[in-house]
Amino acid sequence: MKKIFILLLTGASFATLPACNKYLDIKPKGYTIPEYFDDYQKLMNNVSLVAAVGAYPAYITDDVEAGEDNDVNQSASYPFLSVYKRNLYNFSPGQIFEQNDSDPQWNPSYANIFVYNTVINNVMKVADASEQEKKRLRAQAQVSRAFEYLTLVNIYAEQYDPASAANALGVPLVLTEDITRPYERKSVGAVYAQIKQDLEEALPNLPDKVLNTLKPGKSAAYGLLCRVNLYMGDYKASLENANKALGVNNTLMSYAAYDVQKGTWGRVFNSTDKSSFPEGHLNKETIWFRSGTPSSSSVFREVYANPDLISVFKKNLPAGAVDKRFRLFYCDGEALFGPDKIFFPGRVLWAAYVDFNLGVGTSELYLNAAEAEARTGSKDRAMQLINTLRDNRIVNNQPLTAANNEEALRLVLEERRRELAMMGYNRLADLKRLNKDARFAKTVTHTHNGQTYTLPANDKRYVFPIPPKVLAMNPDMPQYER
Repeated sequence: MKKIFILLLTGASFATLPACNKYLDIKPKGYTIPEYFDDYQKLMNNVSLVAAVGAYPAYITDDVEAGEDNDVNQSASYPFLSVYKRNLYNFSPGQIFEQNDSDPQWNPSYANIFVYNTVINNVMKVADASEQEKKRLRAQAQVSRAFEYLTLVNIYAEQYDPASAANALGVPLVLTEDITRPYERKSVGAVYAQIKQDLEEALPNLPDKVLNTLKPGKSAAYGLLCRVNLYMGDYKASLENANKALGVNNTLMSYAAYDVQKGTWGRVFNSTDKSSFPEGHLNKETIWFRSGTPSSSSVFREVYANPDLISVFKKNLPAGAVDKRFRLFYCDGEALFGPDKIFFPGRVLWAAYVDFNLGVGTSELYLNAAEAEARTGSKDRAMQLINTLRDNRIVNNQPLTAANNEEALRLVLEERRRELAMMGYNRLADLKRLNKDARFAKTVTHTHNGQTYTLPANDKRYVFPIPPKVLAMNPDMPQYER
């Protein structure tokens, strides 16, 4: 068996590779040679793999507003933000990271991909497990690798467009665990093709049901394919896969019984039984759980809601109704995290302090299915899906109606904005894909210290740059001019 040096146990860490590694910028510690099926299961059980999606892409979107220089909420004070976050917020051109910075999305994603490649390429060779067991584990690694590449290509490349995908710069497509091989930045089209191939190959070998949400089953693969199809503009396929995933789990959780209390973590609680709002891996809406990356897991208390986002929350809210997403996860004008209340009149602070699911969940599937229905099918079905979601989020909700598919689509996209705000790269991906449609293209506006910054639709600054530490090892890697 080919010798492969890998991580075996939870808690093993990644460090920096020497210059022979072209892209990954990682090196596994705790060397061993995997020989048994249990070794590969331990690899897939590594807790670090769950941390998969950075929060910092929110800084370039119309979800956020930066704090003041001497903000009453110190966590949001503008000078305290990392340089790369300020560069994103100001729509700075060129590189956003300083020379020695590690990118909190790039590094964890490629570290995870290294592990998935090891499993995908080698687990079928072991002799101490059945073919079904080996295929199942390999399939789960394929779904996980597809998830990482979908994240990467939507942050570090331009939006998928069938007219340009074959030539547009994507990301390095690493399919081997051999860290000494030279790697090449593939096209957006090639990356999406690999993502779809992994998911479609995995599906027949995935279990119908899983013991917990940390492992992907068939519904997770269908849900991820649904998102891939949506980003590619294949709305018919997106709807088909959404329905398959929802056919397994269409559960939504009512927010009606939840309220807020003093504190940070646990500030959102059930007013009936006093339990905390369920963490993502325990939430009954979660189909497959992924969380924030270790060094950029959230922007809780770091940013205020952009006035544009606040206006969307207020839109189509019936008289006497309360949108619990806004009530629970944001602090409107004031907050109490310690002994003293702080006041920021006219501003709304993002302070959910909930470990949300950033993988595959039912609320996103309702939104994806509703958008696909509005674009290709039935406006009435689209509104039925959206109203079901709203009934579980808004106390005293009244159903929305649409006169035509165009109106239904706008209502669906507004609901998507409310539901997915501040969640990983969701809004970045939506801005990029919707900017391709003149009906929804928009200029994002940020302000700070009386200065206004603007980011026009389809601007190259939407594409995040490859980290400078990677470029230093690969000076010939082609780049977007941003």
